[in-house]
Parts: sequence; structure tokens; C-alpha cells
Amino acid sequence: MALSSAFRERLEQMEHTRNERLSLLQAEKEAQANKSQILSSKLAIIRSIEQRCLLIDQKIASQNFKIASLKSEIERLDAKYLDSSQRLRVLKSEVEELEEMEREKENYYRLKGFEMNEFLENVGDFVRERRFRVEELRNNKNKLNSTFKELQGNNGYSSYSEISAAEMRKSELVAMKENMNKNLASNYEMSISAKANSDSSVPAN
Repeated sequence: MALSSAFRERLEQMEHTRNERLSLLQAEKEAQANKSQILSSKLAIIRSIEQRCLLIDQKIASQNFKIASLKSEIERLDAKYLDSSQRLRVLKSEVEELEEMEREKENYYRLKGFEMNEFLENVGDFVRERRFRVEELRNNKNKLNSTFKELQGNNGYSSYSEISAAEMRKSELVAMKENMNKNLASNYEMSISAKANSDSSVPAN
């Protein structure tokens, strides 16, 4: 009977120990489950953070690409601006040269105009003077012809020396007239040649 009581007590102790161990195991299992849940939650948070970091890295890469593109565009625009500035300076220099050439051409035309007007006035004066001289020679010739005819009408009573002098004077007047005509023709050709040379020496635009 005592053996049975001791055995029962031993069984109860073993049951009690088993129950305590089961309780500890259950508590440890629950603790591990909680730890696993917390770890899973932390892993999810880490993955979310990693995903956000990846998106941020992609945005940074995109912004860096845009920055590089903008930098390249700025460099291109700077080079274009420098080229345009250089071309503008060249065009400005060419315009200044053209303006200077235009002023020189106007001065040249003005000077040549004065010279041509003076030349034409001189030619006109010369022509008028020669015409007057020709008219004077023509009158003298007519007078000599008239005198010669009068001498011929005197039936040879005039002296031979007077006739010879009149004929010599007539020859001189004829020679002077021919020389005058040659000078007029030569001066006219010179005026035409001078005008042609003046026109050909006009500076090009």
C-alpha cells in the first residue's frame, strides 16, 4: 500500500514536471513565434526601405542624366554663342570696311565730278575760243579773197609784191585753219579718251 502511494506520488511529480516542461516549451514556442513575426516585420520594413532606396537611386541616376544633358546643352549653347559672337565681330568689321569704302567712293565721285566739270568748262572755253578764232580767220580769208579779187580787177595795175604778199597771207591763213581743225579734232579725241579713262578708273562697289 505504501509502495502504491509512493509510486502514485512519483507519477504525479513526473506529470507535474512534464506539464512544466510543456508549459516552458509552449512559452518558448510562442516566444519564437513572436520573434519570427517581429523578424518578418523587420525584414518587410528592410525590404520596403531597400525598395525606396532603389527608387531613390533610380531618381538620382535620372537627375544625374538630366544634369549631364543640361550641361552638354549649356556647353553647346556656349560654343554657339562664341561662334555667333565671332561672326558678329567679323560682320561688324566688314560693315565698317564697306562704310569706309562707300565714303571713299563718294569722295572719289565728288572729286572726279569737280575735275570733270572743270575739264568740261576748259573744253568749252577752248572750243569757244577756237570757234571765235576760226570765225576771225574766215573773215580775214573773205577779206583777202575780196582784196585779191579787187587786185585782179585792176587789170594788173597793182604791184606784183602786193599780190604775192596777199597770196602768202592767204596760204598762211589756210594753213592756220587746217592746223586749227587738227587741234580741235585732237582735243575732242583727248576729251573723249579722258572721260573714258575716268569712267574706267571708278572704284568697284
